[in-house]
Amino acid sequence: MSDRLLKLLLVDQDPIFRIGLRVSLEQLPMVQVTSEAQTDTAALQILAELAQKDPLQVNLVVLELSTSNLGLQLCQQLKIQYPNLPILLLSSIQDQGMLLAAKNAGVDGYCPKGRSVLELVAVMQEVADGGSYWIEEAEFRIPTSNLPTNSVQTSLTRIANNLRLSGIGYINPNLAEVTAKLQVPGLPLLEQVFLAGKRRELLAARWLLNHLLTSTNQNSDEEQTPPNTGIRKIDSPKTINYPSLLSPRALQSALFASCVNKIQYPLQNVTDTPLEIDILRVEKKRELLYLILRKIAEALDDLRTSEITYQLSEIVDTILFDIWQATTREFFGKFSRVRVIDRDIEIVTLLMQDAESITTEILNKIPLVIDLFAYLLFQTDLKIDNASYPAGSFEANEQGSMLLENLLIQVGNGVIQPLLNRLADVETIKQNYYDSQLVSTREVEKFRNNLSWKYRLKNYVQEAQEIFESRYELFVFAPRGIAKTSIYAPRREELAQLSGIPLFVTLVLEFRDAIAPRMRSLLSFFGSGVVFVLTQVIGKGLGLIGRGILQGIGSVSLPEKKNKNL
Repeated sequence: MSDRLLKLLLVDQDPIFRIGLRVSLEQLPMVQVTSEAQTDTAALQILAELAQKDPLQVNLVVLELSTSNLGLQLCQQLKIQYPNLPILLLSSIQDQGMLLAAKNAGVDGYCPKGRSVLELVAVMQEVADGGSYWIEEAEFRIPTSNLPTNSVQTSLTRIANNLRLSGIGYINPNLAEVTAKLQVPGLPLLEQVFLAGKRRELLAARWLLNHLLTSTNQNSDEEQTPPNTGIRKIDSPKTINYPSLLSPRALQSALFASCVNKIQYPLQNVTDTPLEIDILRVEKKRELLYLILRKIAEALDDLRTSEITYQLSEIVDTILFDIWQATTREFFGKFSRVRVIDRDIEIVTLLMQDAESITTEILNKIPLVIDLFAYLLFQTDLKIDNASYPAGSFEANEQGSMLLENLLIQVGNGVIQPLLNRLADVETIKQNYYDSQLVSTREVEKFRNNLSWKYRLKNYVQEAQEIFESRYELFVFAPRGIAKTSIYAPRREELAQLSGIPLFVTLVLEFRDAIAPRMRSLLSFFGSGVVFVLTQVIGKGLGLIGRGILQGIGSVSLPEKKNKNL
């Protein structure tokens, strides 16, 4: 395979798919997403601008074919204006007539959506290097003229691959669904056991498929990769060198891809704790979370290229601040203005005035960021919940996903809080960002008051309780919405630094824990005494009195009538 860097132009009408694909691709060193477009007009305009500046800025166009405005006409126009620029269809269409028409229009390759990122990159590289790659229903690949096709072994291998990929195509979505359900906090124990068993069965089935329906050559090639990955090297005369699946970039790619999928869940807050991002419309909330994820990816890439020689603990606060600042600028627009009363105000400039409070109250309190970054950068084991998880293991990725999801949500809160502090009731802001149920002045003020009380309770009570109980509260993405979970972490140093009301809270908790057993014993003793008095003393006395009354009534006789003769 050529060592040439892949420089891509992504063209797809779905912005969520583009962002998810870009985040996944940018984790690989051989790929650079130069630009992206939503329409055919935008794609042609971008290529025209790049052609004037640097014709080599893009060496592959990756586009969707199924939508009306991104069709065959665009493919034909691209081939007319840029005959040497390869085109790859990354599409969900399966109509053979459309694929044939695309091939006749000059398209160089086709790969269906849903393939693994590494496999997709291999296809991109082959097409960018002048090859051809096509997938149809009846076979995994339409071989080009330079590939051997008359071999019986090749045919059998292709059939085996078809069967294996068909099985894996069924297993992987079910495995992802079961894994997502297992991550839901508060799941009943019986359901956890059932889902864990189902997950083991799916993993075993996938392992069998990968080992029983794989050719000898592929087995020798795949010895470098662990089982259960579903990664298959494309049958090609070129040697494709995949990055190690346990490299830090691969770990990051896996976590980020999982996070991208979860952001597509419903984003309603189902906890009892209000969040700043709750005021946003769903599409704006999703856009903000995607943007933060991209900024985190960029920050990690910068750290890798800078070859850091100092401790993460020394720079993590600066990294988080840079992520927050870059996200705020891009989300609201660097030079966006809003009119307040009689003057125009630059939104970002105003919001940046709260940088110190955001850093102190939110960013610096996000838990275990150093552990997460060390896991992604240096492939260190994750030590969470009083256990150590080996890098790359399913358990480590689960824990890392929770930390990453909480980081996204908390940075999102930090982006929105200055807006609520300074421009909460500006009509333009409400129309462009807020949920339709929270646009009235009364609802906005109620929302702000709830947040204010949340921080009072957090600063004086809840944070002290969490420190005393050696745990962190994390916000995560669950199928039903944004949920909350708790993990163990030693916090003795923070406990020793508590003072004032937070320290008093811990003393109250300790006093309650110390006195509770004795109080229960004392109450139990008094309770037993009260029961004894009521049943054995007062109860018996009442019984005697009642019996005496009944006997007295029984012994009273009516007066005898006097004899009239007397």
